[in-house]
Amino acid sequence: MTMLLAASAVQAKKWTADEVKDVIKKVNTYWQTNNPAEVRSFWDNAAYHTGNMEVYKLLQDRQMLDYSIKWAEHNQWKGATEPDPANWKYKNYGEGQDYVLFGDWQICFQTYIDLYNIDHASATNDDYKIARALEVMGYEADSKVNDYWWWADALYMVMPVLTKMYKLTGDAKYLRKLYDNILYSDSIMLDYETGLYFRDGRYVYPQHKTAAGKKDFWARGDGWVLAGLAKVLQDMPENYVRQPFFLEKYTKLARAVAKTQQPQGHWTRSMMDAKQALGYETSGTAFFCYGLLWGVNNGYLSKKEFAPTIEKAWKYLTETALQKDGKVGYVQPIGDRAIPGQTLDANNQANFGVGAFLLAACEYVRYLEKQ
Repeated sequence: MTMLLAASAVQAKKWTADEVKDVIKKVNTYWQTNNPAEVRSFWDNAAYHTGNMEVYKLLQDRQMLDYSIKWAEHNQWKGATEPDPANWKYKNYGEGQDYVLFGDWQICFQTYIDLYNIDHASATNDDYKIARALEVMGYEADSKVNDYWWWADALYMVMPVLTKMYKLTGDAKYLRKLYDNILYSDSIMLDYETGLYFRDGRYVYPQHKTAAGKKDFWARGDGWVLAGLAKVLQDMPENYVRQPFFLEKYTKLARAVAKTQQPQGHWTRSMMDAKQALGYETSGTAFFCYGLLWGVNNGYLSKKEFAPTIEKAWKYLTETALQKDGKVGYVQPIGDRAIPGQTLDANNQANFGVGAFLLAACEYVRYLEKQ
């Protein structure tokens, strides 16, 4: 018993906010030093920048912000570039420049809007930064269809864009579109019993099951959703008529997520069936850690209830996922499900995984500063 208590004491490192800030600087410096900013504005790169923007908001480090500015300028402040709305697509997966309404090409607008807001007060003639966002998201908000978000990832990619568009313009049509779109997503992906999301319509139970016959919830997919809901609630007025709908969805998902955490602090790729894809995974874990931290920090989740989950997740992120040189490992490569037999190690890193880690770390600083 004494040995067990001693081991527990060793595991429970107490972090300071400054120590976490040092981790943030180490991770972000490693990424920016080893990866050029001049890459396309597709979802994986854009997801990194959502994390980098939180780093700037926390640390006010202009050098880190400049990396996102270079990226935005390289992409001319656009996602997919097809000019004619008659040619805009979204109904299946596509990386072409005509997939303007596909969420993977819209997440970049989160960062463009943030960059615009940061410098707009002191800048002149900078509306070009948000011109494409206004054009594309205005078109989507005015459209009569609502089946844009047919995969779970889109709820992180685009939901926060719509709330940012609302804050930018004051036009409630963006909030109305957000609600209409997520009702469609819920109709094809939401498991009402658990509050968790299947990754898309192909993986809905019982048509799809794990090898052991269980529901197959992909951790990164639900990580996208929880983090996206946190960002939505952050920008949505508390007195907005639909706010309780989003808050209830968020809190139910948060509790379902906490129940499926592994003892080591991570979430397995198939959340309810660890054997479907054995081993650590960082991206889903980091998004969950961020989403839960945000809820506690903003009074929507009980610290007493969620602190043990948060601390175990942070322990995994810093003691297993984080490497000595600042690399963030054990990130499942681009995909859409838990793949049996797929193994991950410390060298499995990815832009979106770093972005998720930075989101969690920045929110953990705020968590510590509230204590």
